[in-house]
Amino acid sequence: MAAQRVFPLSCVVQQYAWGKMGSNSEVARLLASSDPLARISEDKPYAELWMGTHPRGDAKILDNRIPQKTLGEWIAENQNCLGSKVKDTFNGKLPFLFKVLSVETALSIQAHPNKELAEKLHLQAPQHYPDANHKPELAIALTTFQGLCGFRPVEEILTFLTKVPEFQFLIGDNATTQLKQSLSHDSQAMASALQSCFSHLLRSEKKVVVEQLNLLVKRISQQVAAGNNVEDICGELLLQLHQQYPGDIGCFAIYFLNLLTLKPGEAMFLEANVPHAYLKGDCVECMACSDNTVRAGLTPKFIDVPTLCEMLSYTPSPSKDRLFPPKWSQEDPYLTLYDPPVPDFTVMKMEVPGSVTEYKVLAVDSASILLMVHGTVTASTPTAQAVIPLQSGGVLFIGANECVLLKLTVPEDLLIFRACCLL
Repeated sequence: MAAQRVFPLSCVVQQYAWGKMGSNSEVARLLASSDPLARISEDKPYAELWMGTHPRGDAKILDNRIPQKTLGEWIAENQNCLGSKVKDTFNGKLPFLFKVLSVETALSIQAHPNKELAEKLHLQAPQHYPDANHKPELAIALTTFQGLCGFRPVEEILTFLTKVPEFQFLIGDNATTQLKQSLSHDSQAMASALQSCFSHLLRSEKKVVVEQLNLLVKRISQQVAAGNNVEDICGELLLQLHQQYPGDIGCFAIYFLNLLTLKPGEAMFLEANVPHAYLKGDCVECMACSDNTVRAGLTPKFIDVPTLCEMLSYTPSPSKDRLFPPKWSQEDPYLTLYDPPVPDFTVMKMEVPGSVTEYKVLAVDSASILLMVHGTVTASTPTAQAVIPLQSGGVLFIGANECVLLKLTVPEDLLIFRACCLL
């Protein structure tokens, strides 16, 4: 049994419409690299790669000694592999879902409830909120990755209200005045004013939204055609979102929310009640195992404006404050940790130069899932009967307190991500 605590996984690909098409997708690249027999369809979107035990995407075990079992089934029979603290804290279940996302079309203005609200929403509307768990998320860029995250400083929002009359029309004079006056008051007054403005926007009549958006699109398009710079009103992004979601209220959300462009390795953490949207690019994502998302725009899915407006954290901050910096490991010079303030997950990034022929993946008191983004190695453990070949796109389950030795079979740099639960 001990020899079976480390094994490769076959993960689940989700072909959602917002994903990147064919080989343009990092998901498709990893899939093709790990499986030479995989056929990538250039006319299909490859949006997400799921690594975990989610009911809608339970990974399959690729080990002849564990025939025809999913990871969830195996963990249910071998709960000690989770680690004692993880097993007791999360009732014998893997608490996180590990993903790769490839985003081509904007992925909804949304936020996730905390546990208290998740329980309430699940009781009230289980068809829309299918479980009682919270859903904090961490996104780490693999390529240049663009997203919206948290409310902008009020001064920036007021600047857009001045420069974009269509935006100001939807907010209204009273809410705009309240927001201006909040600058000279405390943070509670500012949050209240910001909530009033955002709620005015999201509760605008659909016909009025379409009219104002069409006016704005026409004006920006004329400026672009004339060779004018429209960066000061996020013109290019507005046109892009309107093309993807014509007439959608979510297009105006760019004037409320911070626009982040992450370089590879940079991250943002999306705790409960923080408004956000993924716009474009490829990332590694880790999240608590849940399906609870409250949406308000840029989506064909169920929209719940009253819940979103009530639940959000109306704390403005500069975009740089929304970056989530990793910490360097004291034990491993090639390891950085993204350790958000939630118990459900931690993500490790390992960048190992090709000149290092062997690399030891340290044991932790938690089950973990390891993703090879770049590199070719063999993996072995003290108890394993045979080595496991692992290349780009390969995924490995590692039981708690198991160390794994990686031997480079091709002298090229390794990029590895590992999700675990460090309680």
